Formats: sequence, C-alpha cells, structure tokens
Amino acid sequence: MLKQRIITAVILLALFLPAFFYPDASLLGALSLAFIGAAVWEWAKLNQLKTFVSMVLAALCVLICLFIWDRGMLDSNWRQLWLGVGCLWVMGSLYIIRIGVSGWQSINPIVRVIVGLMVLIFTWCAIYQAKSMSTNLIFTMLALVWVADIGAYFFGRAWGKRKLAPAISPGKSWEGVWGGMFCVFVLALIWMQIEESLAWNSPSLFKLLWKHGWLYGLMSLFFLSAMSVVGDLFESLVKRSTGAKDSSQLLPGHGGVLDRVDALLTALPLSMMLVLL
Repeated sequence: MLKQRIITAVILLALFLPAFFYPDASLLGALSLAFIGAAVWEWAKLNQLKTFVSMVLAALCVLICLFIWDRGMLDSNWRQLWLGVGCLWVMGSLYIIRIGVSGWQSINPIVRVIVGLMVLIFTWCAIYQAKSMSTNLIFTMLALVWVADIGAYFFGRAWGKRKLAPAISPGKSWEGVWGGMFCVFVLALIWMQIEESLAWNSPSLFKLLWKHGWLYGLMSLFFLSAMSVVGDLFESLVKRSTGAKDSSQLLPGHGGVLDRVDALLTALPLSMMLVLL
C-alpha cells in the first residue's frame, strides 16, 4: 500500500508541478478539468447511479466548464458570484452535516447529483481563476488545506480525545481541528515573512487577506481552516451513506479523486470569495 501511495504521489507531482509554474492558467485548467470530470463520475457512483449515467454526467460537467472557459467568462469579475457561492456553501454544508447520513439519504437523488455537479464546477472555476491571478495564490490556497489536514492528523493522534463528528468521521477530533488551525497560522506568518524578504511580485493568499487588516486575515484563516474540515466531513458523510470506504480506486493507494480534493471543495471557492471581497 505504501509503495502504491508513493508511486501515485510521484506521478501526480510530475503532472501538476509543471502546470502550476506554467505562465498562464491553460495547462492547469486542462489538467484539473480531467480530474474534476473523474470526481463527478465518482460522485454519481456514490449516489448509486449506473456507470453509463455517471459517465454522461462527467462529460456534461467537462462540457459546461469548457463552455465557461471558451466564452471567456472566467476573465470577468466574479466578486458577487463568489459571495453567493460562498454563502450557499456555508449554509448548505452545515445543514447537510446537521441532518446526518439518514437525512442525506432522504434527499432526492437528482438534487444530490445536481449539488455535486455544481460544487465541482465551481471548484474548477476557482482553480482556474486563482491561477490566473497568481501562481502563489493557488499554491497557498492548496497549502492551507494540506497543512490544516496534516496538522489535524498529528495533533489528533497525539492529543485527540473529544470526537468531532463520530457518526460521520470517527477519527476526527476537536483537538485535531484546533491543531490544524494553529499550523495554518504558523504557515501564514512564515510565508508572509519569506514573501516580504524576497519581494515576490506574485501575491499569496495570506498577503491578499492581510491587506484588509490583520483581524480580517486571522478571521479568514480561521474560517477557511474550519470550512476545509467541513468539506472533508461532507464527503465522508456521502461515502458513509453508501457504505463506501473510498470514493473509487482511480488513484492507487489513495482511493479516489474526491478523497484527495474533499477539503478543497469548500476551501477554494471560499478563498476566492474572501480574496475578492
């Protein structure tokens, strides 16, 4: 299993690193779109749709994203749209987690599929727009989620006692959540110091948030860290509703695409909302 995880991780790095540092967003947009299409297929399968229907939905998602891209809509000012998406994400995800696994199963399957389709389309749009604005921005948006997740894992293993949501994800603890947030704050401080000393022209997520004041920056990091956990819980709830351990086996040793991007589904659109406010 460890060997598979390492090989898959190396292949993913080889694919995505050149895309991150490519001059414009086209390469990362195309590559991430393929993964978003795969995630839609997984989402449809988790909601118990047949393979052919799942493939049709994945193709539909890709076509919608390509239409948005081709029409130049991603170059427009999405400030109000991201605000609306952010508000819907916060209210919707917290509602779904509150109703739990049984409540999710009671929602009409068509509604569940549409929700997943829209979430993944906006995640891809956030990736493309963030890369268009700054390579440092998209990288630090991802780094925030990675560091929050890693910090939560280690703090939870060391000191975790109070369960966060045992009915959805028994391994998560409140101590892990606070530990992940602490790691994010440390990352932000270190990153901004390096950014200032090297005089980077490409602004990071942290710099863009801090330009509105330190209080806005701190509250934004707290909010994004918390919502990345919500995204993780959301996907865990969907998997638990069907008894699945992983969203698929598309990424050997890692599970599926959704297993790797679950926290990004909330963090990326909400990061765009906070940056553009």
